[in-house]
Amino acid sequence: MFSDLKIKKIEPSYLQEACYLLEIELPEENLKKMASVFPLKSSTESGTQNKLQFHFCSYLVDALPQDVAYQFLQSMTFFHVKKGERIITQGETGDNFYLILKGTCFLTQEKNDMLFEIDQRGPGDILGEMALFGEELRSTHVYAETDTDLLSMGKEQFETLSHEYPDLRNFLSEVIARQLSTSKVMDDRKIGKYMVTERIANGGAGLIFKGSHTLLNMPVAIKMLKHEMAMNQDFLGAFRNEANIIAQLNHPGIIKVYDIEELYQTVFIIMEYLDGVPLKNLLKNMKLSLSKIVDFTIQICFGLEYAHKKGIIHQDINPQNIFILSDGQVKLFDFGLACFRGCVNTNFLFPGTLSYISPEQIRGDPVDERTDIYSLGITVYEMITGRVPFAGNDIGALLNVHLKENIPDIHSTMEDIPEELHTLVRKATQKEPSARYQNVSEILGEIQPLSEKLRVRTQPGFGRQDKMIGMFLVYQEEQELALKRFIEELSKHVKETGAVLRITKFED
Repeated sequence: MFSDLKIKKIEPSYLQEACYLLEIELPEENLKKMASVFPLKSSTESGTQNKLQFHFCSYLVDALPQDVAYQFLQSMTFFHVKKGERIITQGETGDNFYLILKGTCFLTQEKNDMLFEIDQRGPGDILGEMALFGEELRSTHVYAETDTDLLSMGKEQFETLSHEYPDLRNFLSEVIARQLSTSKVMDDRKIGKYMVTERIANGGAGLIFKGSHTLLNMPVAIKMLKHEMAMNQDFLGAFRNEANIIAQLNHPGIIKVYDIEELYQTVFIIMEYLDGVPLKNLLKNMKLSLSKIVDFTIQICFGLEYAHKKGIIHQDINPQNIFILSDGQVKLFDFGLACFRGCVNTNFLFPGTLSYISPEQIRGDPVDERTDIYSLGITVYEMITGRVPFAGNDIGALLNVHLKENIPDIHSTMEDIPEELHTLVRKATQKEPSARYQNVSEILGEIQPLSEKLRVRTQPGFGRQDKMIGMFLVYQEEQELALKRFIEELSKHVKETGAVLRITKFED
């Protein structure tokens, strides 16, 4: 094994975007030994063959800003391992991880005195990654399947570097995301009692996975807070706050939270899986009919009305946080900025999405139901016109118009809009909260005549039908007491979801 060589030079690869050309300069005493293994590049100054070059691409490093990627790679140490050599030994301690520059490796695991090959990894992949998360005992053997070139770094060095470059922490997120969505070892894909099946979305603060309950085979969505945020106490507190707030809500118009898990130095929220698209996507691809606008507005209002009665203010109502299921049902989600009525947000300069933000949020005043009503008014405006009333890249100018300017009159561009919707948008977006609707129930009263005219039903969760799962439990008499306790516990958990467990005994 040749080791302890540093990268001399890094530059963007001319062959492929998001890849790098790495150059390693060899000390004079290693030239003869290295020349028997590598094709060396001549130095322009001396004509001596003393340089190694590698074209390196990695999905893990691609997640980092280029300047951070440079610092990260330049801080790593180069290793060359011959075919058949063991790189990592199962059961031993170790705090180093490796990136593969060239070659392939295979992973094996010893169980009951038998050896099982469980995975193969190649250029751009990582080895020994669990050392980054404090798991020092190696869980597998790793062998070089071919002559292999590696870059290595220790956990302590990574932590030191990530304090200097916080964006580097997202490398951890990519490592875990890769493991959860692609590992061939089923235990590597578990988050508590949930099994991850695929990665489905990437947001600013979190990654979303699809998964299922390992016992109930129930589909779930799993939201993981990115490590850069998880190591920031303000963001971590907000993420936990989101889970705790939604867990208190049980309404057909609000996404359900089933569980929260803390693992791999971050937090996971396990939620119901939604089959559909955000309203924002819908607005990009189609013009909504009048009946759809009224339908969606009413459903949003029912969800908000329920949350507000619980004292919870969403603080970020906008089409990206409103999900439309395939059957047309609306769900509110992303309660990451939610707080209780009267709160003043001190963790974020401008909470909420700027095109929908209320004047009181900009001023840093206490928020209440009328804050969500302002954002709802702008959302309805966008559903009607297909665009937001205020837009632009100048943040100062955008905030200023929210504070001082009325939104454009929709009658000026769309004369056939019903007066009920025109009034709703105008009144909901007044600059002073006292001039707006004081609660969502007033909006529902305002829009009811129009909904009746359009024959849009106005009951929360309309169109939902009760579903039933049948299950037979076959047991012996001596098992009855233990099963009774289990069923009582199960019934309690079922009740927490809003469902009902009914039991019928059958006699042989």
